Amino acid sequence: MANIWITGANGQLGSTLREKRFSPLDETFFTDVEVDITDPKAVNSFMARHEIDTVINCAAYTAVDRAEEEAEAAARINRDGAASVARACREQGALLIHLSTDYVFDGDGSAPYAEKARANPLTVYGRTKREGEIAIKGSGCLYLILRTAWLFSGHGNNFLKTILRLAGERDELRVVNDQVGCPTYAGDLADAILALLAADDLPEHEGIFHYVNDGACTWYDFAREIVALSGVACTVLPVTTGEYPAPARRPSYSVLDTAKIRATFGLEIPGWQDALRRCLGQMKR
Repeated sequence: MANIWITGANGQLGSTLREKRFSPLDETFFTDVEVDITDPKAVNSFMARHEIDTVINCAAYTAVDRAEEEAEAAARINRDGAASVARACREQGALLIHLSTDYVFDGDGSAPYAEKARANPLTVYGRTKREGEIAIKGSGCLYLILRTAWLFSGHGNNFLKTILRLAGERDELRVVNDQVGCPTYAGDLADAILALLAADDLPEHEGIFHYVNDGACTWYDFAREIVALSGVACTVLPVTTGEYPAPARRPSYSVLDTAKIRATFGLEIPGWQDALRRCLGQMKR
């Protein structure tokens, strides 16, 4: 039996985890802004009161472009919040499962990034998430850091929902075709987390793991597949990053290698196209 605390429970992954069936022996607690993870006293009090032994930290500042002008706000959640939760986990003997990002890499590579690849974030968002990783590793708590990428679902704001909305409003969309990554269905990531929680030897595998759906594509490829599967009459055209300037510089290649998590926990990871079909089907229900 475990008492599990999910932070950031109103975000994409947190909302998806709400829909999942945890073990009937576990008690789950979902919080968002009602518990400020940057407040050590609030974190310790909540964990002690509910005898938490596992924390899934989904809380994050994820507005990549806005973070360039709100660096302090991003650091407060992504770095300081992660550090606060990690310290509380150490003090109370709890396991921390923390979500991180492919944006800790600069994208200058041409082969999938393994967990030991050198981090070199290009953005405030990526830098503060990396600082959160470092704080967790240095805290002395028992932890698993799960890096993921290009998350999509029927919850919150994400690329999938944006493309569906714009395709319904316009005859033509222009989407970046020179950034390569791995679209990841929040439903599959949530299932992977549940599989990890069910592993008897989970505490023996402390460290960083990558989880993304199988396969890689560009944002343009992703958008074309979304439009095709949704049946909307909209033309998707490729553009370069230079033609679509943004405040934050995205990595041009941020494909994550998932060999470690597959081998360690025996996970089978679906392809992103299959995941997209299932997500769209779920959204239509």
